[in-house]
Amino acid sequence: MNGRDETEVERADRNWSELIQELRVAQTGIQVLAGFLLTLPFSQRFAEISDLHRVEYLVAFSLAVLTIGLMTAPVSLHRVLFAKHEKQTLVRVGAFFAKTGLASLGLTLVSVVVLIFGVVVDDTAGFVAGGLVFVFYALGWVVLPLVLLHRSEPS
Repeated sequence: MNGRDETEVERADRNWSELIQELRVAQTGIQVLAGFLLTLPFSQRFAEISDLHRVEYLVAFSLAVLTIGLMTAPVSLHRVLFAKHEKQTLVRVGAFFAKTGLASLGLTLVSVVVLIFGVVVDDTAGFVAGGLVFVFYALGWVVLPLVLLHRSEPS
């Protein structure tokens, strides 16, 4: 038991509200990042970047678009399932989209770091910086939560 005095419907409502709050935090950042990426091809210096940097840009932009789609999918699901008494399904599927969206967000940020460091410093610096960011997110977003979850489970 979770120590709460709530019905299954109340629990689903609470879980949905928490999920939406989490998505709001992440969504603003990725939308700003995608907006920034949208402007890059229209800058004068963009024409001077290497083919590798163009590929890195397209990867970063594609991941940003994918992330926005994943992070907004629960809203679309809610519109379809609203008032159909499918809140538990909505929470379960919405949580899947949120987790997948966070993974995509992490990869988006890694790819942006690779691109920016590659253009500003050099390609080696880009890949090193991207690798460090990847390790940071892997540890902070995956390993640490799993360790904490394992510690909180009864033996």
